[in-house]
Formats: sequence, structure tokens, C-alpha cells
Amino acid sequence: MARFFRKRAEARGQVPGSLIFIGRQKVERTSIKVIDYNAENLNEFELTGVDQLGDLATSSSVTWINIYGLHDVEIIRSIGARFNIHPLALEDVLNTGQRPKIEEYDDSIFLVLKMFRYDPADGIVHAEQMSLIVGSNYIITFQEQPMDVFEAVRDRIRKKKGRIRTVGTDYLAYALLDSVVENYIDVIERLGERVEDLDGEILEDPDREIITKISHTKREVNYLRKSVRPARDAMLLLAKLDHEILTEQVRPFLKDLQDLVTHAAEAIENYREMLSDQLNVYHSTLSNRMNDVMKVLTIFAAIFIPLTFIAGIYGTNFEYFPELHYRYSYFIFWGVLVAVGGGMLIYFKKKGWF
Repeated sequence: MARFFRKRAEARGQVPGSLIFIGRQKVERTSIKVIDYNAENLNEFELTGVDQLGDLATSSSVTWINIYGLHDVEIIRSIGARFNIHPLALEDVLNTGQRPKIEEYDDSIFLVLKMFRYDPADGIVHAEQMSLIVGSNYIITFQEQPMDVFEAVRDRIRKKKGRIRTVGTDYLAYALLDSVVENYIDVIERLGERVEDLDGEILEDPDREIITKISHTKREVNYLRKSVRPARDAMLLLAKLDHEILTEQVRPFLKDLQDLVTHAAEAIENYREMLSDQLNVYHSTLSNRMNDVMKVLTIFAAIFIPLTFIAGIYGTNFEYFPELHYRYSYFIFWGVLVAVGGGMLIYFKKKGWF
């Protein structure tokens, strides 16, 4: 399946808002995990069906529902019906190739982002789509598989670290988004180390393997860039959003999140430019090597032109050649060749031509 663009053949000709899973199934079955909490109490459990959610949609506590696996359309449809999620938002949830975005609805905020994992063994960036729906007292996260970066947030909730247990869903949404963006920074840093290591390799030994490494790394940087740039736009819009769910208390944190994702986007642009510069350096180094080779060949060709001329004259078949019958003609001939060749080498050396 294409990494940069997911085919939408299944959705072609369908009515907008049709729930069709687009992507690759990554887990055997869809699972639903719930964390329900307030300042005093915490309940954490896993459900076997949507009907077990009960009245969590209208409870006074903060409810975080995490869904792993998007291939079961009926579960997603049931979640949407229970929480009154717009069909277009559910359509985007099921399309794992959806571009990062933010949408505002009357009673909720909907975001789509990518989460990344960098595998140093193969140098490939693996991506997973994460959709987030923020309501007044609930948050629903949809993920393709349990490859998330939210364990630190869960730990803060369980251990009452910071203010997370005493504030609403807007702060929980910030904490989740902050974890995603921090993961961007981590993956970019690890990929950036690979980019910076290539600088030394190019200067030391610019062989054909280097161009393969540069091309591969540039493809991964572009893959990150494809998702981080629109994620930055979504974070900018979120920080400016005037919605009743977003309180004044959380807005400074959203601005800090905006700065963090901007830093991630700028780092990607910097590494992308570095890779382009490395390609230019690689080709310049090869050109310089070729120029050095051509210069040496040209010098030797220039030396052998007069020598060949002399040898050609004395290799003719004229019967009356004055020097042919002289006793030391052969040695004089070689002396002239060495003198001419040596003199030209000395001249080229003084000129700095090699």
C-alpha cells in the first residue's frame, strides 16, 4: 500500500459521510479501553461492546475512551451514534490516509493527527493515524493499533500528577496532543542524527552507497513533513479556536503546544535542506574527482604528443636518415624523449596544474 497516498477505490461514488474503512487492518479485533476519573475517583476498565458504555456520555466525570482497531465499522458507527458524532468526522476516522486536520462542531472538536515510530534497524518511519474527539465531559481517541505515546498521560492520571485530575477534557486533550508532538520531536531528532552522520560520510568516502542513504533518508523526512506541516496548521487553528469546550485556563498551554509543533516543522525543513545540500556536495565531489582524473589524463596526453611526434619521425622508413647510422643514435633518441617529457612535467608542476 502506498505510504504517501492511500487509494480510495472503496469509497468512490459513495455518499459523503458513508462509513467505509480505508487502510490495512493492524489488529485482530477492535478493543475499547476506558478511563473515567475526577479529582477523587478513578475507574479504568476494558469493554467488550459499545452497549457497556452506559451513561458515560452524560456523566459528570471526565471519560477517556480509547479505541484500538478501526476495521470494525459497526463499532465505530455505534460509538458515533451514542456520542452524536458527525458522519463526516466518522468517515475521516475510518480513512487511515486522512490528512491531519481540525474540525469544529457545535458540541465537540475533532482532530486527526499522525503518530510516528522510527525503526533504526531499517531506517523507516512507521506511521499510525490517531483521531481525537473532544466533548464537554469525554474524549474519544481512535487508533489503528496499540502503538501509542499516551502511557505517560495515563500514568499522570493514575498517580494524580499535576493538575490533570482537577481540570476538564480540554486539558486532557492538550496533554494527549502534547504527547503526540513530543513524539514528533523525538522521531525528528533520531532521524536528524542520521542526516548529520551523512555529512561526514560524504566528505570521507562519497561512494555509490552514500547516494542511496541520502535518497532513503530524504524520503523518510518528506514522509514526516507530509504529516507534520498540516499538524502545525491544525495546532495553530486550535490555539485560536473560540469554542466553549476550550477554557481560558488551557489556552496558554495550547500556545505552548503551537510553539512546539512549529519547532518540529522547522526542524524537518532544516533537515530537508541539509539533505538537498548533501546531494549537491555529493555531485560536486564526484565532479571534482572526475576533473582531477581528466586533468591527469590531459597532462599525460600533452606529454606524449611530442614524444609520439618524435617517435613517428624516427619510425619512418626512409633509407637516407642522417642519424640512423650514428653509433649512439638510440641513446640520443631516448635522451631527447626523457628530456622533453621531464621538462614538460616540471613546467606543469610549476604552473600548479597537478
